[in-house]
Amino acid sequence: MFNKKIILSLWLIGGFALFLYSFTQVDLSLTLSQASLWQTIQTKFQYVGWFNRPLSTQIYIGLLIYLFGLFVITIKQVANKKLSGKNIWTIIFFMAVILIPSYNAFSYDLFNYIFDARIVSNYNLNPYEYKPLDFSGDPMLSFMRSTHRVYPYGPTWLGITVPLTFVSNEIFALSLILFKSLSALAFLGTAFLIKKIAVNLKLKNVNLAVILFALNPLVIIESLVSSHNEIVMMFFAIFSLYLLFINKKIFSGLLMIISVGIKYATVVFIPIYVLKLFFKKIDNKKLINYSLILSVAAVIAISLASGQNKGAEFQPWYLLLTAPFIGLIEKKFVKFVFFGVCLFALFSYIPFLYEGIWPKNIVEFKNILLFSGLIFGFGAYYLDKILNSKIA
Repeated sequence: MFNKKIILSLWLIGGFALFLYSFTQVDLSLTLSQASLWQTIQTKFQYVGWFNRPLSTQIYIGLLIYLFGLFVITIKQVANKKLSGKNIWTIIFFMAVILIPSYNAFSYDLFNYIFDARIVSNYNLNPYEYKPLDFSGDPMLSFMRSTHRVYPYGPTWLGITVPLTFVSNEIFALSLILFKSLSALAFLGTAFLIKKIAVNLKLKNVNLAVILFALNPLVIIESLVSSHNEIVMMFFAIFSLYLLFINKKIFSGLLMIISVGIKYATVVFIPIYVLKLFFKKIDNKKLINYSLILSVAAVIAISLASGQNKGAEFQPWYLLLTAPFIGLIEKKFVKFVFFGVCLFALFSYIPFLYEGIWPKNIVEFKNILLFSGLIFGFGAYYLDKILNSKIA
């Protein structure tokens, strides 16, 4: 029923639909282009996202159902080896390219990345000492959020992003494209490294390991659309782990330092290096298992820290820390559980899309979704187990 041409076409449709939907969320204070035709088109898209919120929410839910359904179909096709590596990489590459010019629909963090770098490139000041609000005349402040904080990330993130703002020469649209291109390259690089690690681990289906990361709708949305810097952080972390597995320890260590210097979270992987150093013959599959456990611990720790006085607040993009390891784990139930968590995590945007504000009980709502995702994942795993046993 689903041959490779149909699968490719369905992903093309899904990627283009997500690209178009992203522009329904363009901030009302932001004009992406002065061209009159573009402004007319942008206004029509904004009307859906800002003034017809029920329709916008319905489209978003429909997109999630479509993408996750297509994800399941693709997993089955790859598991049965009906899609070649060339087919898979065609889909992955297309999704990356088509979503580079998309709008960062579900997060304002990308604007903060750009502004933080501009404090260095444009104002010649230290972002660890100055916050966006200190530059009251800057036009970017009209559509930014979190303007009250100083730079919260590591120095290597500045080293990566400041050159991009120099190149863009204060052209905002160009800055946006450059930063999103950085995320797309990190996404593609991570997918490629997962393939290399899967080969190193001698997994039975290397392509399956790749798509469980690269075609996961949560990974696509949070890394290619919203362009969170976790994807860049994890690219360097996964690259570091791959080099560790092939015993290039010095370069591995350098890349891990770069990763930690972006957002600090990957410091949790340091025990992997200790194990490899003292137990040289330790199985790399065990190290991947430990890496998954450590990444989950990092997600929990970050959630606890970010919630502050409101209690632990989980954010969907935190799962980018865990996503690269899912396809490399042999235990099937891990894949099912992660699928359920990713699906329900993306439901957390629905209240904002529908109301235009985050409800007061959003922390509790996210916790309920997270728990529901776990239950859904476990349920799907056992249902699949029962169905397969009956077929057998």
